[in-house]
Amino acid sequence: MDYNDLALFTRVVERGSFSDAARAEGLPKSSVTRGIARLEKELGVRLIQRTTRQRGVTDAGRELYERVRNAVGAIEEATDAIREHGKEPRGVVRVTAPVDASLMGLPEAFRELAQRYPSIQIEMHLSNRVVDLVADGIDLAIRAGRLADSSLIARKVGQTSAGLYASKDYLERRGRPKKVADLAGHDTVLFRPRGGKQTWLFEGGKGAESVEVTGVFGSDDFAFNARAITAGTGIGVLPNFIGARCQGVAANLERVLPKLELSGASGPLNVVMPSASFVPARVAVVRDFLVEHLTKLLA
Repeated sequence: MDYNDLALFTRVVERGSFSDAARAEGLPKSSVTRGIARLEKELGVRLIQRTTRQRGVTDAGRELYERVRNAVGAIEEATDAIREHGKEPRGVVRVTAPVDASLMGLPEAFRELAQRYPSIQIEMHLSNRVVDLVADGIDLAIRAGRLADSSLIARKVGQTSAGLYASKDYLERRGRPKKVADLAGHDTVLFRPRGGKQTWLFEGGKGAESVEVTGVFGSDDFAFNARAITAGTGIGVLPNFIGARCQGVAANLERVLPKLELSGASGPLNVVMPSASFVPARVAVVRDFLVEHLTKLLA
């Protein structure tokens, strides 16, 4: 058996297609196809369906993948570690983050990283879904809130909080709220709206307060909402590090009821890795850079 075919097989399973696996390995698709065919002939079993009606990993293929992926990964990690001895960190680092990551200052931060380490290439994968780091071949993730997967290795960079923001144009037109109850009479921009209404909870000098607000607009993307708020659509909730950054860009953005904290809107921000057994130098460099940048951002 050619054990390189096992490595190709794991890459096909992780990438989800022959084409994507071929691109990841820098090989022609035909080479990957032949490698999988050789492995199936050696084992005497179909591992991946390749009919016009069905395409996917068979039960036998899934069992093989679960048994060999750790071994293949250990070999790749060991060879990568030897290659990196005494060398400048180089290669591709794949990072996943929410789609509003641009408001974290990451484009500017990665420009600085490129100046420090010109041999490292960053591939950003922006998504609001929780990405499977192992299956999708992701090296690092930026995640807010409690981590559901306890097997991940997390570096906490700080605690997020949220506040209310509106454009000065909107506030001059509709008036500045003086108390929580005033918000019920305002247009609002909602995050993850359900049915056009939400209940906002606050903690402040008067203890816990709540108000039901009606949204004229809403989305599941803070970057999109920030643009709508800045445009004068209404009052909306933003993480304070995003609000502060938007205030620096748009002089007409203003914090509303700044002495109040939104309950349930705070949480940890983490830089996450799928494993700590071996961390390539290029990944460690990017991880430490992100931790430094995001810590300053939250501060």
